[in-house]
Amino acid sequence: MIDRLNHFMNAFLNALRKELLEQWRTRRFLVLAVVLVFFGMSSPLMAKLMPQIFTLIPGGETFAGLIPEPVLKDAVDQYNKNIGQFGVLLALLLSMGAVAQEKERGTAALMLVKPLPRAVFILSKFKALALSFLAVLLLSGLAGYYYTLFLFGPLDALTWLGMNLLLWVQCMVYIALTMLFSTLFRSQTAAAGASFGALLVLAALGAIPRLGEVLPGQLAAWAGSLYTLKPITAWPALWVSLGIIVVCLAAACILFEKQEI
Repeated sequence: MIDRLNHFMNAFLNALRKELLEQWRTRRFLVLAVVLVFFGMSSPLMAKLMPQIFTLIPGGETFAGLIPEPVLKDAVDQYNKNIGQFGVLLALLLSMGAVAQEKERGTAALMLVKPLPRAVFILSKFKALALSFLAVLLLSGLAGYYYTLFLFGPLDALTWLGMNLLLWVQCMVYIALTMLFSTLFRSQTAAAGASFGALLVLAALGAIPRLGEVLPGQLAAWAGSLYTLKPITAWPALWVSLGIIVVCLAAACILFEKQEI
């Protein structure tokens, strides 16, 4: 039993190292970092300069005068919206070919003859993406925190960290869903279509009163409320999100075990 566990852990660490190295070589990590760090850095600037931006639009001077003076909450909302939206979009794009692309190219079969446990094949890919997103969100959070501090004044660092961790969990939900579809289908296009469909379904369900309060979209609302006078909590949404991740990964592992590669 101990030998099997050691073999599993060694195989997992080797596969994880390979996945992280591949993300670096294919520049997927670089793309992720550039996009999210850019929006992390620019979000407070956009919030601060919004009235001036309107004056650059023909006829926008009238609307610029109606915009109140930007405050800390505006910077937080801009950051939360940008990182939340682009984080989810990148989660779908970077994970849609995680398994389907390997099956299309035939590299999955080569990996599995090492031998590599199929569960390790799935879990190492998820773990690599999870670590990449965590690292990049910490970088974008650091950039966003600095510019918000510089432009709007002091803000609580632990609250800012908590906001970014909630956004990270939300991204993990869509990575897990996309990996499930990437395992189910042999085509990246089909996996991408199913993932965007799931995104739209969850967004539609999130608009339903009470039901939306327990879905992953509520995590962004929780994150955005942390700097208000009456922040909300959404623990049910967090537990449901973690449950979705576990179920999707377990289903992906079971499906992959039964597939002929």
